[in-house]
Amino acid sequence: MKLGRKIKKLFTTAQTGEHEADKSFVTAIFVLILFGLVMLFSASSVVSYARFGNTYHYFIRQLVSLAVAVAGFFIVSRINYQIWKKLAIFFLFFSIALLVAVFIPGLRAGIGTANRWIVIFGFNFQPSELVKIAFLIYLATWLEAKRHTVGDLASGVIPFLAILFVIALLLMAQPDLGTLLIIAATAMVVFFAGGAKISHLALIILLAAIAIFAVVSLRASYQNERLKCFKDPNSNTDSHCYQLNQSLIAVGSGGLFGRGLGESRQKYMYLPEVWGDSIFPVIAEEAGFLVSSLLILLYLFLFYRGLLIARGAPDVYGSMLAVGVVTWLAIQTFLNIGGMINLIPMTGVPLPFISAGGTATLSNLLAMGILVNISKHTKQSRINN
Repeated sequence: MKLGRKIKKLFTTAQTGEHEADKSFVTAIFVLILFGLVMLFSASSVVSYARFGNTYHYFIRQLVSLAVAVAGFFIVSRINYQIWKKLAIFFLFFSIALLVAVFIPGLRAGIGTANRWIVIFGFNFQPSELVKIAFLIYLATWLEAKRHTVGDLASGVIPFLAILFVIALLLMAQPDLGTLLIIAATAMVVFFAGGAKISHLALIILLAAIAIFAVVSLRASYQNERLKCFKDPNSNTDSHCYQLNQSLIAVGSGGLFGRGLGESRQKYMYLPEVWGDSIFPVIAEEAGFLVSSLLILLYLFLFYRGLLIARGAPDVYGSMLAVGVVTWLAIQTFLNIGGMINLIPMTGVPLPFISAGGTATLSNLLAMGILVNISKHTKQSRINN
């Protein structure tokens, strides 16, 4: 009842000049969240019991994360998005400082060879998720201020590359190539939408491709192995390509209509990370090709409505910020699903709104809250047409 009243209140005018939020957009968000909870419980029940003696461990943990994230969503959706512009530089430097903190002993909480988390009051927090929002807010603010000179090499391209280079360097040191790809690709799309020249963008893409190739080629790392698995999934089925092969088995065995909810066989400790990166294969196995396709269509609908919000935004800042949020989530969704079905190399990024993960869930819904607030200020004729 309380959630229903909050959703209803979300569609009411909060400030002078605002209109109702995009109902289709908000509905799509919560349909994804509810569907994700159902599938997370099914996918994670076996591993939860095996590890913790509790079938509901990952499900309950995600419920707690969602409670915080949804509260943040409602709060942010009621705050005029222009406010974040004033805090853009603070957010950026604070998020970069958190990226540095993952290398400080006593604060960092590494898993294996990766240093991507810090411990705050006993909870693991992934700073790179905060960087996604902070960098987009800063980039949208910067592009609005530089909208007449963004096409210049000295005042546009070089400053853009400088800040992106700092973030990229810290992410590669963790290492977190998946998040780096999301941030870099999103930044370039927003930079182009903000008025960058195609020739400059082509140069940036070339430099980025060379840098990524050098990192992957010169380091004997898991990225190298993932590229080999992408080329030949059968090259090492017992080790580096194990997750990919189990994912393909899950997706292939689902057929058109799936085995049925709760009937996945791969979740019985065969497929790793079923609560996180690998949740889509379990969805495909249990719900089948039809439901999996509907899920992808729902994502596409969400992104479409988001782009309409960007088109109808009343200013450059709001438009660039909306484009950035939509692009970020679209790229991350593509990287996750594409990696699981071997359309692209696996990157290890979670599926937005579906995979478990406290920091990722919070950052996704905070970004959605900002986008919902932008939708309250749009020129409605550009949303409805």
